[in-house]
Amino acid sequence: MTVRVGLSTASVWPRTASTAFELAAQLGYDGVEVMVWADPLSQDPVALRRRSRQFGVPVMAVHAPCLLITQRVWSPLPEERLRRSVAAAVELGAPTVVIHPPFRWQRRYADGFADLVAELEDSSGIAIAVENMFPVRRFGRQVTAFDPSIDPTDVGYRNYTLDLSHTAAAGEDAMALRRRMGNALHHVHLADGTGLPRDEHLVPGRGTQPCAQVCESVTDFTGQVVVEINTRRARTGPERTKDLAESLLFARLHLGQ
Repeated sequence: MTVRVGLSTASVWPRTASTAFELAAQLGYDGVEVMVWADPLSQDPVALRRRSRQFGVPVMAVHAPCLLITQRVWSPLPEERLRRSVAAAVELGAPTVVIHPPFRWQRRYADGFADLVAELEDSSGIAIAVENMFPVRRFGRQVTAFDPSIDPTDVGYRNYTLDLSHTAAAGEDAMALRRRMGNALHHVHLADGTGLPRDEHLVPGRGTQPCAQVCESVTDFTGQVVVEINTRRARTGPERTKDLAESLLFARLHLGQ
């Protein structure tokens, strides 16, 4: 089975999700992952479905609004945001929802998170892939904002997202984490990082992460590989397009396509 390669709408920020659909069609991506955030289009499944049909590009995944800047998108309640994300995925025909572990201050949500994820997977048929995160550094110490940790394998879920920019920022061995995820690895955020303590989301191959090895390790899985890079410093549209084309070529090459 050929692994599908998608483009995250976050990869075109500050452009909107509409640009992601257009560039995905132009460059030959297999679909898009919709990052739900301030962009009104990303919050509207009906409008997203129209864009999908317009450009002939399916929605492969919905990234739930779980960033600090999206804590009021759809609802102030994290449980409701996750439920809305699953409903959007069902409406859009997307097989996957990407979600971050709960923040440490979301005590009630954190206590019931694993059960909620399992319940929603059972009722919807959608894979809810919990993503690895990274700590922040304060006063020379590493501090995690996530409960119980930045590593979702510490809890154990049916499905995981492996983000290679996050492993770089965490100073984590990405291949060791990939092995811990095992057959439960369902989704890959393909990006790179240099090991600096921030989320760089570089074009794969421009940092220190084993992006090629991770791609080579998932050539027979049923999930998706999604390019999630940072192009906000692109000075022109063609420069952004070049980075997205290079990332797709990297993915295809190392997935044996």
